[in-house]
Amino acid sequence: MATAKKAPAKKAATKTADKAAAPKRAPNAAFSKPLTPSPLLAAVIGKDPLPRTEVTKKVWDYIKQHKLQDEANKRNINADAKLKPIFGKDQVTMFELTKLISNQLS
Repeated sequence: MATAKKAPAKKAATKTADKAAAPKRAPNAAFSKPLTPSPLLAAVIGKDPLPRTEVTKKVWDYIKQHKLQDEANKRNINADAKLKPIFGKDQVTMFELTKLISNQLS
């Protein structure tokens, strides 16, 4: 006894069509405002004022360049001599990183 195949379910409208209809949001001015890093953070990213987004990118570049991500758990970041005063401990999670960096900006 052969079983009948079911017709494939109809696909919902594509997400790209939904995105085209949605209005674009304006970028938040707080993210693009240049902030001055503390002397501790300036040792890692430089002393020039940068927006928060660029500061985070530069810190991640430093972490990757110096291979500071924990090999066993990539969500953890091991502090070296420059990052330990910023972090306040030997290891932090990537979720703590933004908060710790924000404390070093003015």
